[in-house]
Amino acid sequence: QVQLVESGGGLVQAGGSLRLSCAASGSIFSAATMGWYRQAPGKQRELVAAITRGGTTDYASSVKGRFTISRDNAKNTVYLQMNSLKPEDTAVYYCNLKHFFFDSWGQGTQVTVSS
Repeated sequence: QVQLVESGGGLVQAGGSLRLSCAASGSIFSAATMGWYRQAPGKQRELVAAITRGGTTDYASSVKGRFTISRDNAKNTVYLQMNSLKPEDTAVYYCNLKHFFFDSWGQGTQVTVSS
């Protein structure tokens, strides 16, 4: 069983920055693909960014150039640096780990961007 714990959410003004962190338990982190998803009220959960075990990254078009995903395998932690935040980035952000039959989710952290 893999547990994921997110932190770093909060309230920020438009144009500001936040850094989300997700700490994973267990020993498969370094082999897993890690992702950040978000879900706004009344909308479906969507992929924001992902990073493979080899460091290849992928971003939603809406955040490309503003958000950066990174990982520290020594700390079993994945990060999401969010810059130039917009009100439409307001959502609950979830961390996800995928590795073979593992598909684990964190509890989510709220990000609210005021205009």
